[in-house]
Amino acid sequence: MKTNKVWFITGASKGFGLSLVKQLLAQGQPVAATSRIINDLKQAVGTNSSLFLPLQVELANEESVKNAIAETHNTFGRIDVVVNNAGYGIGGSIEELTDEETRHSFDVNVFGTLNVIRKVMPYLREQKSGHIINLSSIAGIAPGMGWAVYAAAKFSVIGLSEVLWQDVKDFGINVTVVAPGAFRTSFLTPESLVLAKNPIDEYTAVHDVHARYLQMDGKQAGDPEKGAKALIDLAYEENPPLYLLLGSDAYDRAMSKLEQLEKEFRLNEELSKSMAYHG
Repeated sequence: MKTNKVWFITGASKGFGLSLVKQLLAQGQPVAATSRIINDLKQAVGTNSSLFLPLQVELANEESVKNAIAETHNTFGRIDVVVNNAGYGIGGSIEELTDEETRHSFDVNVFGTLNVIRKVMPYLREQKSGHIINLSSIAGIAPGMGWAVYAAAKFSVIGLSEVLWQDVKDFGINVTVVAPGAFRTSFLTPESLVLAKNPIDEYTAVHDVHARYLQMDGKQAGDPEKGAKALIDLAYEENPPLYLLLGSDAYDRAMSKLEQLEKEFRLNEELSKSMAYHG
């Protein structure tokens, strides 16, 4: 029988986060969940259970994150699993996306994750236990045309997770970075996906890609309930992996990227190895 864990989940009013919260509460596990709009979160979850702590949090604001984590710890006495799920998609070429659009994407997708990790680590270090699960995307491994800024943000989540895993393992803390493919969530709706406000006509191929993606809304192959269950099971693994790919599309894209990287790296193997200084 599973021992209950205390979960802290960001971006929980829809998508993976919402599925995760509902499954955990159905299992009787304590959950603190965040959203920018707390009423949306309460309505979506639909319970007044004492096991559910809804929190209104601005993830890009360190003080807001600090207060939310402190309230979670004060309420439940510990924090066992942290799921950095909050994020949104952003489409457009680098030229089309403004500095403001780009920075806001990083504020939510990257700096929000960093703020949560920074503020929760003192509690996890004191416990000498915990599991940090960071949601990236297959776009952070094998990006596609038209999603440069989104890919950059999700690449960042992968990079910081790989090093965090090394930095905190001596404290008994696990880290996993999850790279989902296309799941049937609200990700392709205007609430979760934004496109460049000032598109440039010449980028026809980029805009065609976006149009095709938008037509996939509601038809994605992945089941978010299965994805949420996978995250719960992950938290109970004795030796959880650093990487978890979710979806056959994610797996196939990642393996193709692996082959591409090997080919590209080996292409200039002789040149790469010829850089030694000979004085």
